[in-house]
Amino acid sequence: MVDALRPRLAPMPVEHGYLEFARPILRDGLEALRQKGVTKVLAIPAMLFAAGHAKNDIPSVLNTYTAETGLPIDYGRELGVDRLMVSAAGARVQECLSAAEHDVPLAETLLVVVGRGSSDPDANSNVAKVTRLLVEGFGFGWGETVYSGVTFPLVEPGLRHAVKLGFRRVVVVPYFLFSGVLVSRIRQHTDLVAADHPEVEFLSAGYLGDHTLVVDTFKERVDEVLRGDTAMNCSLCKYRAQVLGFEQDVGRAQESHHHHVEGLAESCTLCELECTGACQPDGIPIAHDHSHDSDHSHEHHHPPYPHADHPLGPTTLKRNNGIPKD
Repeated sequence: MVDALRPRLAPMPVEHGYLEFARPILRDGLEALRQKGVTKVLAIPAMLFAAGHAKNDIPSVLNTYTAETGLPIDYGRELGVDRLMVSAAGARVQECLSAAEHDVPLAETLLVVVGRGSSDPDANSNVAKVTRLLVEGFGFGWGETVYSGVTFPLVEPGLRHAVKLGFRRVVVVPYFLFSGVLVSRIRQHTDLVAADHPEVEFLSAGYLGDHTLVVDTFKERVDEVLRGDTAMNCSLCKYRAQVLGFEQDVGRAQESHHHHVEGLAESCTLCELECTGACQPDGIPIAHDHSHDSDHSHEHHHPPYPHADHPLGPTTLKRNNGIPKD
């Protein structure tokens, strides 16, 4: 995707970096630009929605780098609920429908959009908005939103509830930028439910990927920074306002909790389990050897999620007695 973006922004140099679990890390990308002699950096978060990563972790890394080097960094906004992004998702849905073997009316089809899932209700609600835009745009009979982890409902229990609505076809759309463990699990859980309901046709749409419209959205975010009209949704930000059920998060310090996994090739199961509850989005705990770091704790970064015990949410959030052993 970065390669597709470079000619669109030439002669502006473009680098990239990862927050966690891969290289180059964010600092590597920033350093590469500094070595090229740039005097200002425009940083665009490659995030679909603004939750903890976009609001806290990335800004913390950028601010630290600026404090150390003096290189100014202007921070743009996430991809967000955008007409281009919705159109890109619509293109993936249409590809899926066009490849189907049987002709089923849209009015008899249920659309299920799968979001990443976050402890930030603002980000989760944006996934639901994308679902509604797609449902009305196509004219589907019904629409549901489920999540791969962290919040509820999860994919499998969500789909098991959805099939009770009685639609002939269910189209499952992973609203993800790229593939990975979570997209694979979404398809696995879809297959589990489909096997139990042979009377319903299940279709799996593709993730967004480097669709031309996604690249166009990144270009727009850069242009916004250059024009100085970047604006995030602060009215529903749980760190700024008293959002129902998340009042304890108002005023939390902006800091990153991913320094311990920067550049790692694989996720530390303990880190990801504690930090996001996402190691097992299906709710199956992962056994973990604590010996690598006896002081490995990030509790101060994560106040209790108010719905950690929701029956349709991941059991990985339930840490009343520490990390589950079995």
